Amino acid sequence: MSSSGLFQFAIDRGGTFTDVWARCPDGRVRVMKLLSEDPANYNDAPKEAIRRIIQQETNNHGSSSIDTNIIEWIRMGTTVATNALLERKGEPMALLITKGFQDLLHIGNQSRPNIFDLEIVSPDNLYEKVVEVEERVVLRQDDCQIHKQSGAVKGTTGEMLYTWKPLNVVQLRYDLQKILDDGIRSIAVVLMHSYIFPDHEEAVGKLAQEMGFTNVSLSSKVMSMARVVPRGYTACADAYLTPCIKRYIEGFREGLQGAKVLFMRSDGGLTPMENFMGSHAILSGPAGGVVGYAETTFDHETKIPVIGFDMGGTSTDVSRFAGEFEHVFESTTAGVTIQAPQLDINTVAAGGGSMLFFRSGMFVVGPESAGAHPGPVCYMKGGPLTITDANLCLGRLLPEYFPHIFGKTEDMPLDKDSTLKAFQKLTLEVNEFLLSQAEDKNKFVKMTEEEVGLGFIRVANETMCRPIRALTQAKGYDTSRHILACFGGAGGQHACAVARSLGMQEVFIHRYAGILSAYGMALADVVYEAQEPCALTYSPENFHQIDARIAALEEECQVELIKQGFDRKHIEKQPFLHLRYAGTDCALMCLAQLPAHEGTTAHGDFYTSFITRYKTEFGFILKDRQIYVDDIRVRGVGKSEASSDVKIPVASGAPIKEKTVRCHFEEGTLNTDVYLLENLCAGHHMTGPAIIIDNNSTILVEPNCEAEISKQGDVRIKVGSANKKVVGTDLDTIQLSIFSHRFMSIAEQMGRVLQRTSISTNIKERLDFSCAMFGPDGGLVANAPHIPVHLGAMQETVQYQMKTLRDNFKDGDVILSNHPEAGGSHLPDLTVITPVFSQGQTRPVFFVASRGHHADIGGITPGSMPPHSTSIFQEGAVFKSFKLVEGGELREKELIQAFNDPAKYPGSSGTRNLHDNLSDLKAQVAANQRGIKLITELIHEYGLEVVQAYMKYIQENAELAVRDMLKEIARKTKARTGYTKLYAEDFMDHGTKICLHVDINETEGTAIFDFTGTGFQVHGNTNAPRAITLSAIIYSVRCMVGHDVPLNQGCLAPIKVIMPKGSIIDPSEQAAVVGGNVLTSQRIVDVVFKAFGVCAASQGCMNNVTFGDEQIGYYETVAGGAGAGPTWHGRSGVHTHMTNTRITDPEIIEKRYPVILQCFKLNPGTGGLGHFCGGDGVVRELLFRRPLTLSLLTERRVFAPYGLEGGEPGQSGRNLIFYADGRVVDLGGKNSVTVSAGDIYHLETPGGGGYGSLKAEGDQIEPPSNKRRKVGQQKVLQSGSLFSYKLLQESA
Repeated sequence: MSSSGLFQFAIDRGGTFTDVWARCPDGRVRVMKLLSEDPANYNDAPKEAIRRIIQQETNNHGSSSIDTNIIEWIRMGTTVATNALLERKGEPMALLITKGFQDLLHIGNQSRPNIFDLEIVSPDNLYEKVVEVEERVVLRQDDCQIHKQSGAVKGTTGEMLYTWKPLNVVQLRYDLQKILDDGIRSIAVVLMHSYIFPDHEEAVGKLAQEMGFTNVSLSSKVMSMARVVPRGYTACADAYLTPCIKRYIEGFREGLQGAKVLFMRSDGGLTPMENFMGSHAILSGPAGGVVGYAETTFDHETKIPVIGFDMGGTSTDVSRFAGEFEHVFESTTAGVTIQAPQLDINTVAAGGGSMLFFRSGMFVVGPESAGAHPGPVCYMKGGPLTITDANLCLGRLLPEYFPHIFGKTEDMPLDKDSTLKAFQKLTLEVNEFLLSQAEDKNKFVKMTEEEVGLGFIRVANETMCRPIRALTQAKGYDTSRHILACFGGAGGQHACAVARSLGMQEVFIHRYAGILSAYGMALADVVYEAQEPCALTYSPENFHQIDARIAALEEECQVELIKQGFDRKHIEKQPFLHLRYAGTDCALMCLAQLPAHEGTTAHGDFYTSFITRYKTEFGFILKDRQIYVDDIRVRGVGKSEASSDVKIPVASGAPIKEKTVRCHFEEGTLNTDVYLLENLCAGHHMTGPAIIIDNNSTILVEPNCEAEISKQGDVRIKVGSANKKVVGTDLDTIQLSIFSHRFMSIAEQMGRVLQRTSISTNIKERLDFSCAMFGPDGGLVANAPHIPVHLGAMQETVQYQMKTLRDNFKDGDVILSNHPEAGGSHLPDLTVITPVFSQGQTRPVFFVASRGHHADIGGITPGSMPPHSTSIFQEGAVFKSFKLVEGGELREKELIQAFNDPAKYPGSSGTRNLHDNLSDLKAQVAANQRGIKLITELIHEYGLEVVQAYMKYIQENAELAVRDMLKEIARKTKARTGYTKLYAEDFMDHGTKICLHVDINETEGTAIFDFTGTGFQVHGNTNAPRAITLSAIIYSVRCMVGHDVPLNQGCLAPIKVIMPKGSIIDPSEQAAVVGGNVLTSQRIVDVVFKAFGVCAASQGCMNNVTFGDEQIGYYETVAGGAGAGPTWHGRSGVHTHMTNTRITDPEIIEKRYPVILQCFKLNPGTGGLGHFCGGDGVVRELLFRRPLTLSLLTERRVFAPYGLEGGEPGQSGRNLIFYADGRVVDLGGKNSVTVSAGDIYHLETPGGGGYGSLKAEGDQIEPPSNKRRKVGQQKVLQSGSLFSYKLLQESA
């Protein structure tokens, strides 16, 4: 596979530029960069680059054709698939899905992408038509009591299934013909349980191809993994994108017949162009960059891991390499969940085009981006100030060395004058604000334009540091023990500062950093993967079967790679098992440790690989727990021999300076030498400050850093410590933004430790927890993640402990609390509080706390969420102010006793899962310890007084943001009504009124939220603790602010809340409260938004459904319709406001529980009509396979979700039982019943209210589910494991 005097081309066709690396027959390397779209000069940029280079090298300028006989290979990465997905310009396609699930991919996991956005903007569905396929197979369950078990079939894993409904071919043919008649030629086929029983999908596919469909994507072939929703998305992505890719390939192939062309897949491997599929093409371009830095920066001797830092114009890609590529097997891109191996490339919203804002006294960078059009101010297209402008203002970008492609004539340099004028204007705004806040205006010192610009750069750097910390520390790695590999156009200006902030000592910038994605493709291996599902335990009796399946997949990979020209000695086969502990969903793809030995499979030791990785990522292992094999995968690798050993001349003297310029740094404005990389030789050293300019990027060597040129022409920078500016206790708005990031980072890292070390599904996998830090007064400083029912609630808990314990806090003490009177939400949410002491201080200087939802803490029903509780003691173990740890010792004996105490009450039990309770509480203590360590480091870095001062400033900043919002609302309300007093009321289904009087002070930006007149506490459990009411208010206020603000104590400072004692929103100490957390919280939000006229009511319910018996228990909340607003339709089939929980995938619920999901679809017409329509609710039906207890806790069954401004209300929900004997019974909103085999629970969730009067009679009202929304409205396409983690956190 070596070069034999032929051309080799590696090409990255990006959205703006096409980068080309070429090796000529004589070994010389050529680099080229072309515009990806330039129709006036060429049709295809990659082909044009190949043509130009061959012409120039062979001096054959007369021919426009390409001689493929002198080309060894062409390797390409392309954004064709990504752009088609982002812009929704793929192939028109239809979805064929099991009957009853036509809207399943619209509903998805039912969570919304941004929890504070009232207009829930989700990307369009990829499909244009849906066909419901009449067929159904179900998994066999030994204890199933439904006598409908005919048609037994064996799945590919050996599991047995029953064909409850055979494929209706006659109806299918009719439906497919209608699709063909509509002009659609591409389909995705997604049938229930096809991952182990593909027969029905294959029959559908065969018929479709016979009828003339040109592209058929079967989910069982595209990715045969369990979970129908992500598998369905993946099949749709394949059907949507593959035809686009095929068309591009066909166009590219014209004139290149006979050339060997390989495309880069998302997993970092190359594949022949005929095998290139849409679902494997999403990260085709970025994957090349990861391979590039992995092959050039990682040293296999020192094994120092590398962080990839690819900063472009719109965003920054962050990844990690430590000897093996880090893959994820499910990720969300452009709103589509792809179930396929992808490199873990995390895209964050911070790039050269990130916009700059001064907002309520805080420097804010992004996430909005100016993009290429209009671009930054200096592009002369009327764009906003950006990071690029800030670097230009500081002298770090030199217009004379930047391409002259700007202005109307597209031949002018960057416009520095316009940038400076824009910064003068912004600096004036900053100084006016600072002067207004200054206590002594005579001593006020104005900020300069350079100081403001540097402030934004520092904030941007901290923005980029947070995901890098998360990426490393989430998996137990020390961030500082990495090398920062920098590439991309904008990264070189920030690399030194980012590395320094993270404690890294080295930055590596490859000589081809500007085209590293292209160069990475030259270095990449050819990959063929084979995978199949499995249902075996990892145990010796199954090793023979596992080895046999691995061997079969290895043979498949080897045969395919031999077809591509590799001989056996150049083929590596890497077997993986997708392993998880029984009872968990956290599966890890594990490569075997070698060599194999007695007690392992013949292919190596997967067990040791699994537990080692599990221990590293999660901090513990589960002893005596079975391990399941979910999937078997083999990665066949044809080794590439392409490399570039070109060395540059050795330095014989000092480096040649081009010029010296003035640049602004922390130390002030300094003389900075400028060098051209092309003039530097191996061994040259440059001491910072310095600027090194390449054709494609600018590298800034900061003060106290030293750059060295390697033998290959790479730049290696040793990062020294900075001369830190002393930060005082006086307010510095730049430092305020940085502290905001640092405080949030502490809460986030606490959360990562909690997730890693916890054991229960709720905390580890559903991420139903929050972590926070508090000031010495117990006031909230930072909270992560933002789970609505936790917002601000822990503050009440901490302050209760301070009142109760007073000075009885000792170093080494940890407090446990969950009582509503003590700031709790509901009993399963256990809060662990640890005081933080500092040297020389006798009282706590801070507090840290973590709140996690425990699956069971006792009470009258499993799950500790009884629908009919009337007293708090029926809901589980109660802790008001319990010393969990005293003097460093865990009080385990007393804790166990407290967990068993509920058994004293009639009909109640102690905790049913003590082991998980104890383990998760220890994890919460560990998370708090992490917070203490980070706060202590912050105090060591800045001093206690400074840290506490900025804690106070952060809270004041949040207060300022809310005051500004209240002033704006007061102005709008006064203009509309003539008043600044608002009122609204609504009712719980049992008739209890919740009413709210709001009185806004327009001048001061304050408000009184007065709930006087709200009904008394109720006999049932819909009483909402005071903390829940405050959380609902903070959530509502944050939604109305409309942009990010620190969510802390300051948010409520301008708001006085009056809650009648003994009412449903501030009940007595012994009141039952479990329904208040999940139901009444929603009604409080509805009332707030009704008063402010923000939007119509959403479904106003979480639709809590629980079923189980002594052996199993299951709990879910179900989506409904979102309320419409002044400019938007409500989203259908989504969770709203105080919840965002994901729902269990249909295949998983049927695999693990004795139920059949008969349908899960939208309920058309349930959203309220109006100028803007409310979202529709859903229909969900569960068929029970054996006797169980079904419990329901729901609302909006009587009082429908209101419409606003003439909009109609949404339809209320219903809970019905279709008994096997034919009876139909309405269960009402709250009930607990025994169901038998064959009974069906039929759920209809409420729709959202409409907004605005209906249009003129006869006008068509477009249903909200049909409204097309472009994902392109989102400026930055976020992706990767960090983004998936954020989505999962916000859906807890």
